This record gives sequence, structure tokens and C-alpha cells, in this order.
Amino acid sequence: MSWLQKIRKVMQSWAAPVPLGLRGERAAARFLKRQGYIIVAQGERDRIGEIDLVAVDGKTVVFIEVKTRTSHDRGHPAEAVDAEKQRRLTRVALSYLRRHDLLEYNARFDVVAITWPTDQQRPTIEHFKNAFEAVGRGQMFS
Repeated sequence: MSWLQKIRKVMQSWAAPVPLGLRGERAAARFLKRQGYIIVAQGERDRIGEIDLVAVDGKTVVFIEVKTRTSHDRGHPAEAVDAEKQRRLTRVALSYLRRHDLLEYNARFDVVAITWPTDQQRPTIEHFKNAFEAVGRGQMFS
């Protein structure tokens, strides 16, 4: 182990552990940037709810839900984006588009599923483009 690795290890032990969900969101943002996405917001909250990541892919506004798990014992991470979660994300996304005067732009929903076992330094990342259609009233997506 090099001296730099030793220093990093000591410094990491001083820092509070980063929650799994936040580590997953950060890993997803890095992954998407490497795919050419421009991340414009992280952890975007309003009174309706939260969107993990908002990005731009070409001329499309992309709302990204990140689900991180340590294993598939309780199912695949993407399975957690059920119908109710999709309805909430649709409402938050519509609110975001209205607030930022982006209603005329194409929008879609992606899901990034991350499996990050506690004994591994790197996660497995799966990206599901256009994972679901907008649901509920007031759909403004194409």
C-alpha cells in the first residue's frame, strides 16, 4: 500500500460514513456523465417530493430515479419503482418543468439500478432508459 493510500484510508476513517443511497446517487451521476448526460440537478426537492437526478440528454430533459441496494435478496433495485412511485415522480417532474419554464421540451423517466455489496468498492450499475411513461393527470411528456 502506497503512502497516499494509507493517508486516504486514515482520512476515510475520520469521516462519517456516506449513506448507501447517497453513494448510489453519486455513482449514478458519474456513470451518466460518462455516457454524455449533463447533470443539472441532484436531490431536487419541492413540496410534492424529490427527484434524485435531473439531466439533459441531447434535447431531452431526463428525470432519473436511482435505486441502490446491497443485494437482490428483496428483488431487483428497479422493482422498487412501482406504480405509486411513478405517479409521485410524474407529479414532481411536472412541477419541475413548470418552475423552470421547460414544458415545451421533451422529457422522459430513466431508472438507474445499483447493486453495491458491502464488501465491494465498486457497484454494478444498470441504466434503464425511458423506464416508464408519465402516469396520472396532467401528463406533459412525449
